[in-house]
Amino acid sequence: MVNRQPIAVALRALRQTLLGPDAPAERPLLARWPRLAPYATPVGLLAALGLFLITLTVESEWGLPTPIALLFAAMTVAPLLALPRRPLLAWRLTVLALLICTFNAPADQSWPWTPPLALGSIAVLAVVVARVDRPVLVWVVAISTVPVLALVDPENRVAVLLLLGALAIVGDLIRRNRLSRAALAAQTEQSEREQERRAVLEERTRIAREMHDVVAHHMSLIAVQAETAPYRLTDVPAPAAAEFVAIAASARDALTDMRRLLGVLRSESSGPQTAPQPDLADLDAMVDAARRAGLPVTLDAGPVDDEQVPAPVGLAAYRIVQEGLANAARHAVGAAVRVTVRAGRSGLEVRVENSPADAPPTPDGGPGHGLTGMRERATSLGGTFTAGPLPDGGYAVAAELPYDAEGGDA
Repeated sequence: MVNRQPIAVALRALRQTLLGPDAPAERPLLARWPRLAPYATPVGLLAALGLFLITLTVESEWGLPTPIALLFAAMTVAPLLALPRRPLLAWRLTVLALLICTFNAPADQSWPWTPPLALGSIAVLAVVVARVDRPVLVWVVAISTVPVLALVDPENRVAVLLLLGALAIVGDLIRRNRLSRAALAAQTEQSEREQERRAVLEERTRIAREMHDVVAHHMSLIAVQAETAPYRLTDVPAPAAAEFVAIAASARDALTDMRRLLGVLRSESSGPQTAPQPDLADLDAMVDAARRAGLPVTLDAGPVDDEQVPAPVGLAAYRIVQEGLANAARHAVGAAVRVTVRAGRSGLEVRVENSPADAPPTPDGGPGHGLTGMRERATSLGGTFTAGPLPDGGYAVAAELPYDAEGGDA
């Protein structure tokens, strides 16, 4: 049984070659040199005009009438004008010109075409074979051999055919290399987006694990207070005592559900974490540790009422300062760092800024996701986060963390 699929592919490629739409648009040739791009069109038009005049002069010397010489000169230049945007159309015009523009060539002329037409045809073919897919490439080369076999002197025919073959091979390699680089760039971009997404998810998981400890502490207090209320309070009616028992049971059930959820969020390598979560009271110890490590840090923290600042807000502020100091040590070597923490009526303001670096950043094996983590912590509490360079060359991160977490998007 005959496999008709290759035949169908070949016929579709032939239709594409002769009548189909042009090759996909590529990046402009001068995209890497934007300053030269404005001059490309006028220079190209002047070059085309020069080729037109040269061809017209050669055709006139060959004894062609002026109208025919003008027509042949126009057919020589037309493919080059269409080449930047319509390469396949330019090739079709080139083949037509190679078949027609051959009248009255001198007997001692080794080529049936004028030099501008011969060189322009090579340029057009070189661009086309690097832009079309392989089935179309085969037809382009095969059809391009027709004028060669029909019109070129036998002594030069083999050399021209070898040139066509070399152009086809090199063009195909260039196209495959371009496609590979485009696929690699797309894959790299996708990997970067995936890494960013993974960083966000990991940071949210970490925040959830830390919030478990904070919320579990309050739930434990509720359970203990509800269980001991009938013993601490006198003359508690039986219905009220039963309500306290129900409240304590609900608190215990909530703790159990939270521990189950924590087991899902906990990674396999993170093991149990029993240390208490840090808060604003631990900022002094962290800053002192940074100073001992050689980082010049100044802490400006006003009076903070521990009862006014919720535990999640204090934990988020501590982590933001911690990550801000780590970023300053990594990316601004030798720079002075100032940490500012201000407690307002409705929220906590945290700012970490550093002066310009005294030395190049220390290579750390790739970009981190510290800013992503700080932003997630701020937005999870319904706050705001900003980060960016300062006018003097330094860098600053700032967060506003509201006490009331309603409206958070996490």
